[in-house]
Amino acid sequence: MQLSKLPVTCPSCSSGLNVSQLTCPSCSTQVSGMFSLPGLVRLPEDDQAFILQFFLTSGSLKEMASRLGISYPTVRNRLDDLIAKLKTIMPQE
Repeated sequence: MQLSKLPVTCPSCSSGLNVSQLTCPSCSTQVSGMFSLPGLVRLPEDDQAFILQFFLTSGSLKEMASRLGISYPTVRNRLDDLIAKLKTIMPQE
């Protein structure tokens, strides 16, 4: 069974979505309730891919710039933008 991509915004009004049901693929047990999506999951796919590259390069912006074929300042600015975006969607503890 191929899984669909998880939608994170409402197709009608563009508000953020919550998860209301989880299903075990092994035994079909279902858990229902209102669960919020983690902050990283609520980011657009291209932002998630950028964060994954950040981890895979051990946080080396120089290596990311080389792999992505863009300048170091562009990578730094993109990271700063992502940090600001995450601060708005994730609660501060």
